[in-house]
Amino acid sequence: MKEITLMKTKLFKKIMAPLVVACALLPMVAATAPLQGTWEMQITRTDCAGHVLSSFPSVAIFMEGGTMIESQAGTPQALKTPGEGVWRHTNDHNYAFRFKFFTFNTSNVFTGWVIIAGETTVDRTGDAHAGSATIQVYNPSGVLVATACADIAGTRFEL
Repeated sequence: MKEITLMKTKLFKKIMAPLVVACALLPMVAATAPLQGTWEMQITRTDCAGHVLSSFPSVAIFMEGGTMIESQAGTPQALKTPGEGVWRHTNDHNYAFRFKFFTFNTSNVFTGWVIIAGETTVDRTGDAHAGSATIQVYNPSGVLVATACADIAGTRFEL
């Protein structure tokens, strides 16, 4: 009888040990929530010397596989396309992204494009992130005509 009890105890420990370790690691896994998902953002555009040029809301969707789409209220939608681009995990809770949108004037004439590249850090909750970006404005011939910077802050958009 003692042998059976001893065998049951050993079997119980053998099964439970990995489960206890997995449960202990669960908060660590949840704390490294990826950038993937939909985010409500606040963009603060500056002249790169700290002077605020404008501030506006944005929505960014970071999709599985490293693609993204962005839409912002800084430019009327009739004057630009949605931003389309890529993102990747760099290390820890840090990510890099880059996207591009095309611009038009009020007569619907193509005026060039904008490329925004940045880095952001997702907080330990996985529900907020903050970072910075550079903004490059090109004319239709591909000549860089203006640059700016931006501070970004986002919160996860959920049901």
